[in-house]
Amino acid sequence: MSDREPIVVPESLAGERLDRAVSLLTGWSRAEVQHLVADEAVLVGGQPAPKSHRLVVGEIIELLGAPSPPELPGPEPVPIDVRHVDAAVVVVAKPAGLVVHPGPGHAHGTLVHGLLDRFPEIATVGDPARPGIVHRLDRDTSGLMVVARSPDAYTGLVGALAAREVDRRYLALVTGELASPRGVIDAPIGRSTRQRTRMAVREAGRPARTGYEVRSVWPGASVSLLECRLESGRTHQIRVHLAAIGHPVVADGAYGGRRLPDGPDRPFLHAYALGFTHPVDGHPLVFEDPLPGDLAAVLDALGPPGG
Repeated sequence: MSDREPIVVPESLAGERLDRAVSLLTGWSRAEVQHLVADEAVLVGGQPAPKSHRLVVGEIIELLGAPSPPELPGPEPVPIDVRHVDAAVVVVAKPAGLVVHPGPGHAHGTLVHGLLDRFPEIATVGDPARPGIVHRLDRDTSGLMVVARSPDAYTGLVGALAAREVDRRYLALVTGELASPRGVIDAPIGRSTRQRTRMAVREAGRPARTGYEVRSVWPGASVSLLECRLESGRTHQIRVHLAAIGHPVVADGAYGGRRLPDGPDRPFLHAYALGFTHPVDGHPLVFEDPLPGDLAAVLDALGPPGG
């Protein structure tokens, strides 16, 4: 039996689906809540209710259980492209298609599993479910990441990211030609109310800033290559911000980006530059990673810019 107090449905949740409301109230994922509903561990008015039940003000929700703690990742022989390693940090180049840490649908074969195989000491660094991880890249985004190898390094890197002292730059090919050669997109980002797996610019979202500079333009193909600089680190930030100003990332179907003929079926987004102060000894570290073959081939196919 759960020790959670019964929940009286407030007016703000009237009409909401049971699974979404419980997710919002508890912080559990929709999938976790749906499992509990299927196990008849979520009662409405003292009776099991379907996940699609629409709530009424004043109804009583009882939670008879809670999601099982996530299985902590262990070492697996996942290949890792290490660009720098010392006693405190590891810098890796993540390929497109590799998930950074375990989550729903990705219990194995992530970057974290490979890191634990090669650097087992990170198991005690930071969040046990995503040890060593201080920032992430989307599954289909390639490029550079720094990983903490010690608790002191973790604390230092998290602080540097919060203080916007880590230089993270991306190359993005976007649809259309921008009106200004450079600018800053300053718009809060939150979970989309229409599709919960996506993000959106929302007034109630968290502050987010993305700087950009146009590097090249192909008017005939109506695409532009941008260098983007993260001043915050929200989920899907660059993709959401560029789509919000009418220039979605090429091949980013989730946010309206069209795919180019013969181009890869993944967003043209690459974390090509990473700079930070070493969290332990204080010396500067700067890294660059050229475009991977699939993205470089897109630019080759476009030909010289400006024509």
